[in-house]
Amino acid sequence: MCGIAGIWGKRDEDLVRRMMGRLAHRGPDAEGVYLDAAGTLGHRRLSIMDPQRGGQPIYDEARERAVITNGEIYNYLRLRSQLSSRHSFRTRSDSEVPLHLYEELGQAVVRRLDGMFAFAIADGESLFLARDPIGIKPLYYGQRDGVVVFASELKALVGVAEEVHEFPPGNCFHSDTGFRPYYQVPDRVPRDMPLKMRLQLLRETLDEAVQKRLMSDVPVGAFLSGGLDSSLIVALLRPYIHDLHTFSVGTEGSPDLEAARTVARYFGTQHHEYVFGPEDVAEVLGEIIYHLESFDQDLVRSAIPCYFVSRLAAEHVKVVLTGEGADELFAGYEYYRGIRDWASLHQELRRSVSTLHNINLQRVDRLTMAHSIEGRIPFLDLEMVQVAQTIPADLKLYTDESGELWDKWILRKAFEDLLPTEIVWRDKQQFDEGSGTVQLLGGILDRWLEPEEAEQYRTAVPPDAGLRSREECVYHKLLGEAYGESKAIFANVARWSARD
Repeated sequence: MCGIAGIWGKRDEDLVRRMMGRLAHRGPDAEGVYLDAAGTLGHRRLSIMDPQRGGQPIYDEARERAVITNGEIYNYLRLRSQLSSRHSFRTRSDSEVPLHLYEELGQAVVRRLDGMFAFAIADGESLFLARDPIGIKPLYYGQRDGVVVFASELKALVGVAEEVHEFPPGNCFHSDTGFRPYYQVPDRVPRDMPLKMRLQLLRETLDEAVQKRLMSDVPVGAFLSGGLDSSLIVALLRPYIHDLHTFSVGTEGSPDLEAARTVARYFGTQHHEYVFGPEDVAEVLGEIIYHLESFDQDLVRSAIPCYFVSRLAAEHVKVVLTGEGADELFAGYEYYRGIRDWASLHQELRRSVSTLHNINLQRVDRLTMAHSIEGRIPFLDLEMVQVAQTIPADLKLYTDESGELWDKWILRKAFEDLLPTEIVWRDKQQFDEGSGTVQLLGGILDRWLEPEEAEQYRTAVPPDAGLRSREECVYHKLLGEAYGESKAIFANVARWSARD
């Protein structure tokens, strides 16, 4: 995991280094710059693969092209073996593979990569940019004096570009031809299949997705909230990592802490937890919002425990696996229960996955990277997304013989023998609820805005902010204090509420 930044159309090392400085948390281990009359590329490195020799930019054999990458290419070993007879590899880093593949395939390189990534390739006077299919890794772009600028986070572009946009997931860009989409979340028709076969396919696919994400030259651990999704990831990781470290946070006595302890004991992990209170949150709330780059109420609420668990994990590992994406694939949120037309639910789940890039995935990326660790997301493996699309919605939101309605039923059923019964059939609680964050927040909002002040604040900001509560007014205020009235930040705030 790293941070990338650049300008194309002119050489400007001072500007790119300034942008890289704002991304230092994404890559504290090393930095590198590509300089050419056509443009300047910058890279901040978090050393995961080939820590000793994998610095970037990486050049091709003739030094005619160079790549900077943020992310991981999980199928790089297979691709490297196919390319090695025709190319001389300078590193053992997965980031070198897209460069040599681009030499052979051009823009079609993106269709061969399995991973989470945002990368830039300098090719003579041309620039090629790409972002992974789901948008797990971030990328933003804009213009400065008529030339292209880009960076991994919005903060790097504040005051740099006149207007900033999110680089769309599943797209690539060439400076000669512009944007081109190469992927969208598939719209598969659910198919008939014997239940036993369906459960086995789901189980095998998720296990393979977890195995892919073991790729690392540094220690790997897992977030563990005690919910179904994170507990499944731990269960599947445990056979492959002898000394598995797991991490949980919450307020004193919160459900997540208790459930996580149960799972950690069951699998014998090296378990770490952090109990936070109002003072802890008050002390770092401004920092959380600065890194998150959003004021959305639901996103900030879930970012708070994510901040603390990332900080905790950074003391022990550089890579963590998380359970993100399962709720969107298997109907885990409360509002899905109101959609009882199965075709409509199927389409809503597809839409939900398509919109993760600037809500939950933004949270995971920003808060893990704030502490210089890499978050990996097995549930959003492309094969998992495909398999989930073939499962009928009534097996995801399922009514059992007693009349009880179960979210994620098919996922629970596929893995019910791997986990304690009380974890498999535990009721869904969102991260901010299970960790006790929601209950805690009400007592600290007065530090920033009293109720009367909040109403005045709400009427003073532009109506399109759509501030929903005093709580959201506080977050909006803190975001403004972090970035001023930056259009780059506020114009790119996605709204979780838009999915309701």
